[in-house]
Amino acid sequence: MKKTVLVLLPVCVAHFAFAQTAVLALRTENAVNPLGVDAVTPRFSWQLSGAKRNTMQTAYDITVFSPDKKIAWHSGKTSSSQSVYVPYAGSTLESGKRYKWIVQVWDNNGTAPSKSDTAFFQMAFLNTGDWKAKWIGPGFTEDSTRPSPLLRKTFTTNKRIASATAYITAHGMYEAQINGQRVGDAYFTPGWTSYNKRLQYQVYDVTKLLVNGTNAIGVTLANGWYRGFIGFSGQQNVYGKDIALLMQIEISYNDGSTERIITDESWKSSTGAIRSSEIYNGEFTDRRLEKQGWSLANYDDSKWDGVSLVNGDMKTLIATYNEPVRPIDTIGVAEVLKTPKGETVIDFRVNAVGWVAFKLKGKGKAGDKIIISHAEVLDKAGNFYTENLRAAKAQDVYILKGGETEILQPHFTWHGFRYIRIEGYPGDINPGDFKLIGFHSDMANTGTFTSSSNLVNRLQGNIRWGQKGNFIDVPTDCPQRDERLGWTGDAQVFSRTASFNMDVHNFFVKWLKDVAADQLENGSVPHVIPNVLGKGAAGSAGWADVANIIPWNMYLAYGDKKILEDQYPSMQAWVNYITGVSKNDLWNTGSHFGDWLFYRPDDDNDGRAAVTDKHLIAQCFYANSTQLLINAAKVLNRTEDVKTYELLLKRIKDAFINEYMTAGGRLVSGTQTALVLALNFDMLPEGLRQQAAQRLVDNIKSYGNHLTTGFLGTPYLCHVLTRFGFTDVAYKLLLQETYPSWLYPVKMGATTIWERWDGIKPNGTFQTPGMNSFNHYAYGAIGDWMYRVMAGLDTYEDGPGYKHIRIQPHIGGGFTNASATLKTFYGTLSSGWKIEGGKLMMDVTIPLNTTATLFVPASNVDQVTENNKPLGSIKEIKTGEAGSGYLSLTLGSGEYHFVVNGVPDQKPANN
Repeated sequence: MKKTVLVLLPVCVAHFAFAQTAVLALRTENAVNPLGVDAVTPRFSWQLSGAKRNTMQTAYDITVFSPDKKIAWHSGKTSSSQSVYVPYAGSTLESGKRYKWIVQVWDNNGTAPSKSDTAFFQMAFLNTGDWKAKWIGPGFTEDSTRPSPLLRKTFTTNKRIASATAYITAHGMYEAQINGQRVGDAYFTPGWTSYNKRLQYQVYDVTKLLVNGTNAIGVTLANGWYRGFIGFSGQQNVYGKDIALLMQIEISYNDGSTERIITDESWKSSTGAIRSSEIYNGEFTDRRLEKQGWSLANYDDSKWDGVSLVNGDMKTLIATYNEPVRPIDTIGVAEVLKTPKGETVIDFRVNAVGWVAFKLKGKGKAGDKIIISHAEVLDKAGNFYTENLRAAKAQDVYILKGGETEILQPHFTWHGFRYIRIEGYPGDINPGDFKLIGFHSDMANTGTFTSSSNLVNRLQGNIRWGQKGNFIDVPTDCPQRDERLGWTGDAQVFSRTASFNMDVHNFFVKWLKDVAADQLENGSVPHVIPNVLGKGAAGSAGWADVANIIPWNMYLAYGDKKILEDQYPSMQAWVNYITGVSKNDLWNTGSHFGDWLFYRPDDDNDGRAAVTDKHLIAQCFYANSTQLLINAAKVLNRTEDVKTYELLLKRIKDAFINEYMTAGGRLVSGTQTALVLALNFDMLPEGLRQQAAQRLVDNIKSYGNHLTTGFLGTPYLCHVLTRFGFTDVAYKLLLQETYPSWLYPVKMGATTIWERWDGIKPNGTFQTPGMNSFNHYAYGAIGDWMYRVMAGLDTYEDGPGYKHIRIQPHIGGGFTNASATLKTFYGTLSSGWKIEGGKLMMDVTIPLNTTATLFVPASNVDQVTENNKPLGSIKEIKTGEAGSGYLSLTLGSGEYHFVVNGVPDQKPANN
């Protein structure tokens, strides 16, 4: 009998493990074990994992423990399928305290409840009075080059340290060390916000950096966005002339006592090797002036100056919401070149964002100067080209110490580049000594897309690289020239695509708060956020509409209702602004960018330039922002607002028809953009929409199957074509290889998205250098169509954030396969299809605790099998009616393999 039990036990355990649902990926405010949470009611999320199909959570039980191990909140068993953003509802949380939590989950499989591992979160400072530190700056008089100040303090600890937490921010940028070791791995801190209203601080666990005895803190400051050159008009000191540090370390000892180290008059100041540092111009470092060991306890600072106290507002301080900027990619040298001009150039073979780190092994002597210049492209002759950088010097300059191995790299600047030019390098270049270090906000990679077309796959790679390089704490337009600003139009057109490639939830939550903070008193929204261009640069259609477009896109992508709650006043203020400046419900006033960088032939003798009436565009975006406000009001149960703005929306559309459309359905502008916007935003009477879509198709054909759209028309172009039954035309545009098209830059060797369709012209010359970025992500918005239409991954509004999933792939364009994956808050979602041997094979993965509606390209049930079984025989899959060439299926969680018979093979698309 015992023998039988011993044999069966492993089988029973294995079966239990297979059947049991695991609870994984615990997050607080969408962060794993975060430090510095300032939400007084933080929200908890988790994922379920398991192999059994159709698994749904039926109940949860959350327990939160306070630092003294008492229960701060116990939800009790709560009947709910909610596993994302469950709000805390316990006793008041305390500043600086670390809390632990676990969750127990029940599912519909009838197994025992599943229990998670323990996660934690640490609160930030919840009250202004928690700050005891003082703002300090250098005690010496700065010279005109503004060398980076070094600030330093020593202190002694004589007890065993249980924990130590550092809270740090600055006017400018900072890099902190304790006992010679870097504090954290974040760069360009404290990040860029609307500093006069919102200044972030970072929170670090520094327990392991402290020693029992004498300790030293050393902090380097730099100009950064705060007072450095920022904007394309040479402005400086936008937020202030001072440079300052605010730092507070809270130490807890094993005996229960505490100690606090703060910035105050006891600190000392000096300068070191960094003689100047600017975001646009680069960094100048004189290694001969380096103060070796200056952040160590035994360093002699007797000749250092004191510090000055600086006025700083504690009320504007906020915890950090988004992921920090970190060094993510390391790229080696692809080739060392000699240009026709005889210059030494290194090619890294990808247009990336960051800096070059290189090593000198005893080469050079003291005083030798090495200059590293940065460029995105070489000119037609093969020479180093920097004219498109405008006023940005983009140079890192090093004066060598000499006689030892030196590792050289900047600290407070970055560059957008593929090539570097090296001047003054002693001896021959060893490619192995040079590395490109790529930086971006450390958002998790969430999406992948691939297809049977290598060119389209390269396009997807370019979209991703463009997003990486331009998501440096704010969504910048470009990373290389004297700009690098948070242009609102670029951000809104790309926001949905961005949410597929990476987890941009926290990134945009933080930035949207600055959109609201910098919104003008009358509700108008500035062109760039944070606003460094002034109050006059605001209110352009399609740019200022960011206030409404991104909150809704983020709600769809992540299902976070709080985004709408937080941004609703901003959304409403923007619509009310337009209403206030409109006449007879027509928004035909103000200055607008229009369909920025639309198609314009060089010698336009026959009117082929695709000029779209700016006020027609404005009216379309007026309607769209009003519709999105209505959507948000419905989610938030603001019923009176819904009624008010639905009446307004009808008047807006009626005014559009009266002003911009003839009785026969023609628009005053017959461009692709005019038709696309009118169709996408439902501006036309329903009976006239299909003919307008046909006009759009005819227009595209008249340009030889080329697009002519600019920044505002391009994101919606293929979506509109698919919606009205012209997916074949959308595929022709996607696969077009000649200018203007998405693949033209790919064929020209681009590794990122260009600002202009013809940044490099077919003859090898450049577009106007005053505005010709080769890393400008806006046109990468086609990625949204590739994910949502080609692969078919989408979400329903009744279950945003992929709680209720919609999958409807569109086959065509000669593609023999396409697939996409997306790491949602519920787990990995995927959809892939392949055509081979007269069969369409579809592989779909649905995360646990979600449901999906899948549209299979088939006319009837008998045409389809799932996992080699007739579809009609599988009870767990609910089959709906076939229509428009699709069979609808309702799926629960699990992995599925469908085969559709009788599908003709495709002629391969470009490869």
